[in-house]
Amino acid sequence: MSWISLIIAGFFEVGFATCLGKARLSSGMTTIGWYSGFLICLIISMLLLIKATKELPIGTAYAVWTGIGAVGTVIVGILFFKEPADFWRLFFIITLIASIIGLKAVSH
Repeated sequence: MSWISLIIAGFFEVGFATCLGKARLSSGMTTIGWYSGFLICLIISMLLLIKATKELPIGTAYAVWTGIGAVGTVIVGILFFKEPADFWRLFFIITLIASIIGLKAVSH
């Protein structure tokens, strides 16, 4: 169950990074909505990370959490913020995914 909590926490990390990106591009009351989404996603992500670290090693949990957040945020950036998707960027995202899988494989 702790791995599921950790994965969901990583998705909420993507959510709070996405909200920051959208807030940067918005104005007026819309900005407040995006910052509110940021805070909600941040709180949920942190609570789930805390829950996961009660059973998982902190180093592994943190690395997986930030890895999911980094990969997810890059994918969101490419799909929704028109960020570049060149070969090297995709290559290193794939190596990051492989590293996350490797950490899960060697964790007890």
